[in-house]
Amino acid sequence: MPQVDVLSLRYWAVVASSVLVSGAVAFLPVPSYGALKDSPKALVDEVWQVVQQEYVDSSFNRLDWLAVRQQLLEQHYTSREHAYSAIQGMLQRLNDPYTRFMTPEEFAILRTQTSGEVSGIGIRLGVDEKTQQLTILEPLANSPATRAGIEAGDRLLAIDGHSTRRMSIEEASRRIRGRVGTPIELQLFRPNRGTFRLTLMRALIELPAVRSLVKEEGDQRIGYIYLSEFTSHAADQVQAAIRQLQAEQVNGFVLDLRGNPGGLLQAGIDIARMWLDQGMIVRTVDRSGHSEQARATQSALTTLPLVVLVDQRSASSSEILTGALQDNGRAIVVGTKTYGKALVQSIHQLSDGSGLSVTVAHYYTPKGTDINRMGITPNIMVTLPQEVSRNPRLWATAADPLYQEAVVQLRQAIYRSQFVTPVNTAQTSNSEAGADNMCQVDDPCSPVK
Repeated sequence: MPQVDVLSLRYWAVVASSVLVSGAVAFLPVPSYGALKDSPKALVDEVWQVVQQEYVDSSFNRLDWLAVRQQLLEQHYTSREHAYSAIQGMLQRLNDPYTRFMTPEEFAILRTQTSGEVSGIGIRLGVDEKTQQLTILEPLANSPATRAGIEAGDRLLAIDGHSTRRMSIEEASRRIRGRVGTPIELQLFRPNRGTFRLTLMRALIELPAVRSLVKEEGDQRIGYIYLSEFTSHAADQVQAAIRQLQAEQVNGFVLDLRGNPGGLLQAGIDIARMWLDQGMIVRTVDRSGHSEQARATQSALTTLPLVVLVDQRSASSSEILTGALQDNGRAIVVGTKTYGKALVQSIHQLSDGSGLSVTVAHYYTPKGTDINRMGITPNIMVTLPQEVSRNPRLWATAADPLYQEAVVQLRQAIYRSQFVTPVNTAQTSNSEAGADNMCQVDDPCSPVK
């Protein structure tokens, strides 16, 4: 069953598994289930059954869970909204913010976030501060927008004949997204071209979760990788970034996880294996006390020095990756204490298209540290000024004290590496290998359409 470690919906939420559908739910016997079929009451009982079978706390927060079910089934539900309200009330009694219900609309947003794909034309939208008009911030590479000649700075005047004069970014996003292969007409304005119209065909767009570049720092070449979230494409994108930066002969790496609320656990494990040759990555424990480990697989892509940047918004899969690299002595961690989420969720698509996130396990760093509500403490504590924190464009510049500290640490590590043969300092364990998916999200850039 897919598992995740959940935290944010990009407007609240957190993350899901690579499949998002946890498979057929094995319902417990329901005395009068036939009478409930396809009713709002059946949905309430569906949620109760999943929690009954999977929830990590077998005491259900010291509730009589069978009595809770009886109370729910005795009620009359006049609509699905009424059932949704009852489900939310039931889950709140568990006092677990990560075990939560999602409406079909919220679940669809979560699905898009964690898949790392969206059906649209491949643009990032923003609002021009001077004109207050919707403006193209960036057309993505190899997208319908790029192929049609859309450029950064183009003003979006209309979508399929609907003026964008008072349209929010969210409404424009809804109008631009749609079924793959369907047409959309945009009216745009460009200062040196005037007003013009383009008809594009929607396509499946892979959302970029990684930004990378070479930073020249004196006599050193630093490979900078910013990872915004752990989507299903994140591992492939990080792998490509590492290989490209190595081809450009960098001397060390900075992996920036600031503001990254997590995502798919398996993506976090896969990315850890790109930096570690051996050692444990994460250990999970379910409600029966069963323990599983995910370990490195001698597949590291580089042994060059590494610094990881984190802040209080680095959570979930970010903390799994950071904990693995720190505990195994593979990276120096710079920044502020991380969020502190060490719970694993299973994500279910329910019968009416809504969703359910259920906490099913607890996870620990390689050294056995429980970071829940505590976070990971960096090796070097550095606080980011608010004016820099609010403006990601200043990250990895002279105005960014975390990045500047990373450069100092890398210089020292690069100097030491010239006199010492690199070795993997990871601790090994005889424990059984294993473990799969977990998850979360929060991109400082605007959503892709």
